[in-house]
Amino acid sequence: MTYIIAQPCVDVLDRACVEECPVDCIYEGKRMLYIHPDECVDCGACEPVCPVEAIFYEDDLPDEWAEYYDANVDFFKDLGSPGGAENLGPQDFDHPLIEKLPPQAES
Repeated sequence: MTYIIAQPCVDVLDRACVEECPVDCIYEGKRMLYIHPDECVDCGACEPVCPVEAIFYEDDLPDEWAEYYDANVDFFKDLGSPGGAENLGPQDFDHPLIEKLPPQAES
């Protein structure tokens, strides 16, 4: 099991979750953050600090955002398991699901 970042993160990129993650498994795409499913240790430190409540335990992911499970997993298809987001840095792409979304309005 792992944690998933969903739609509320798109175009926010707050990074509070990145600061809390003890294993550096939250990677930055162009418009959203992604949790590496193989590097996440399921500690849950990221979830309560997310200001937009975009992080969900896999089993608790709302049905309306079910496709974000695949988006988080598929983001790493070409990246593999880099072993830490900090050394890799921000990526200049997103999962196609995110890329096709219109800009998200600030609330």
